[in-house]
Amino acid sequence: MNKDSSFTGSIPETYERAMVPLLFAPYAIDMARRAARNKPQRVLEIAAGTGAVTRRLIQEIPGAHILATDLNSAMLEQARKAVHSPHVEWREADGQQLPFPDASFDAVICQFGIMFFPDKARGFSEARRVLKPGGRYYFSVWGGISHNDFSATINHALAKVFPDDPPRFLARVPYGWHDVDVILDELKRGGWSSGVTHEVVKATSRADSAALTATALCQGSPLRADIEARDPARLQEATDAAIAALTEKYGSGAIEGGMQAIVFTCEA
Repeated sequence: MNKDSSFTGSIPETYERAMVPLLFAPYAIDMARRAARNKPQRVLEIAAGTGAVTRRLIQEIPGAHILATDLNSAMLEQARKAVHSPHVEWREADGQQLPFPDASFDAVICQFGIMFFPDKARGFSEARRVLKPGGRYYFSVWGGISHNDFSATINHALAKVFPDDPPRFLARVPYGWHDVDVILDELKRGGWSSGVTHEVVKATSRADSAALTATALCQGSPLRADIEARDPARLQEATDAAIAALTEKYGSGAIEGGMQAIVFTCEA
């Protein structure tokens, strides 16, 4: 699925308001702190979305110039509203064909974006190309959906709503590329034959209610398009089914669930 065509309509605003605190904020903190260890002065962020990592980079690396890019203009527009800093430059760009000279950056960062790239090896190659010698490329992917509680529960609930043709976006795309051996092979194809390490990072997802969680995922992510492709009139029904499943499993008040990601560090 092309990320540019799937983060549209009301999704960017809902993504920023609901999805970022639910899923992405804990990992944005971790990612920015990793990048800050080497004190990079020029940072390229790929697939920046609405700026979850960008905000943390501003705090963790004061004074660094951050060039935050995304393929989707609507997501970048939402990011501009949420992030205000003279040290951040926004640019629409494809991570598989970066419009920057060789050896331009001290660090390249891509949080939960590479799964959307049709040509992942090309994306890895481009990240390496624009890094200065000794620079570092940090990227993350989600672990399997079974290790991500809220998404797994919602995925199961939607299969009951559409038993003949379940929406499989979650399992197929964001949570579908987590085999470390496969990722390492793609990195090698992209020119990363050494200097690569990875770490499984667990975190806790928290929300004030099951309703906020279900609405975030069913209406604030490309899962919405997957649901509406089956029947646009059943979006709220699908969301309600997800709410019911989350409530049954995690309770009617504030809820918590486990998350798991894999974070890679690659030294040029």
